[in-house]
Amino acid sequence: MVSREFLRQLEGYGLTTAQILYRLPDHPGVLQTYVWQEYDLAPKFPVLHGFLAFWERELEGPLHSVRVAHSHLIKPAEFRSVNGVFTIH
Repeated sequence: MVSREFLRQLEGYGLTTAQILYRLPDHPGVLQTYVWQEYDLAPKFPVLHGFLAFWERELEGPLHSVRVAHSHLIKPAEFRSVNGVFTIH
């Protein structure tokens, strides 16, 4: 059985990591870091935007900044379709 993450990579998704800095609700002068990681589509990042919308709607810590890194783990040059399998004993 093929994992959901592998299928998403074949669809063009890449691993996206976001470093989110936010202010603590009780101490607005203090910044806290949260690291988020998920498969997403660059350059629009719909999954990340959905998460950030959830954050602003549901959580009390206001966002300060978001730094994003993205990498396609499977690239076209690294993946080829195979027409046959040869078994050697």
